[in-house]
Amino acid sequence: MTRAQQTISIALLFTSLYLAVFMEVVSFPEKIQNEIVPVLPFWALVSFGAYLLFKLGWGVFTFNDVPEAHKELVSQIAQARTELSAKGVDVGSD
Repeated sequence: MTRAQQTISIALLFTSLYLAVFMEVVSFPEKIQNEIVPVLPFWALVSFGAYLLFKLGWGVFTFNDVPEAHKELVSQIAQARTELSAKGVDVGSD
């Protein structure tokens, strides 16, 4: 099973569970059913966004801990500067 198939399977499982709860096939107490279940998709979306934002921030924070990627990026920046300078674009320097 590929990673995409696994992700789709998990998403379909959670969607099926949510719809069963939302349509009251599986019942919960009235307060949970009316106040919490309707906002679960929004809560999941916000939580997922917060997780992705954390992962992005952590990647930026620990970027210098990956010396190969840092060297590669610095060399690509230097290459871009030389190419742009050759074309007459003023790119400045550090």
